[in-house]
Amino acid sequence: MSYEPVQDGELAAVVTYLQMFEPPADPRPSSPLSLKRIENPDVQHYRRLFRLVGEPWLWFSRLIMDDAALEAIIRHPQVELFAVVDESGADVGMLELDFREPGECELAFVGLVCELSGKGHGRWLLADAVRRAWRDGVKRVHVHTCSLDHPAALAAYRRAGFTPYRRAIERFPDPRLLGIFPLTSAPQIPVVGTLG
Repeated sequence: MSYEPVQDGELAAVVTYLQMFEPPADPRPSSPLSLKRIENPDVQHYRRLFRLVGEPWLWFSRLIMDDAALEAIIRHPQVELFAVVDESGADVGMLELDFREPGECELAFVGLVCELSGKGHGRWLLADAVRRAWRDGVKRVHVHTCSLDHPAALAAYRRAGFTPYRRAIERFPDPRLLGIFPLTSAPQIPVVGTLG
């Protein structure tokens, strides 16, 4: 066993890649939440939704993309974006399905606001995401999660029928030190050091 140091100002996460090759037979749980397709996504609305869901877990990859690069992804005809909305119509989560690889669907981003954790809504969202992913021509559905995500994420994916097939270590500058998020974001992950 060995320990590898992480530079001050950086974070490291274990990324787990998961996949499935056939749709699960489990019935889809119910929820008062619903999915609303975003047909012509606006970059700023997308970033607000991404930040709303991802800030507690330090999701920042889409926040640092320039507008043209982000727009090329979210407006691609084979990428489907949904807002999860509550009964009042407020955004409380997101789902992004990526069908750009032939025969595959990636659950690129899936999540809910923290206030909904532990209430069964995640199970509903993940089941609905998987149901939408399996369509004619799709032979593989895949997703990845990391050790910075919600602690129940990996177990939830496995419960939904995904099987882990690979792991990797991801290192990156702490987005809080880059000014992308306040230093108080994701308090479960300590800020260590400074950049530069």
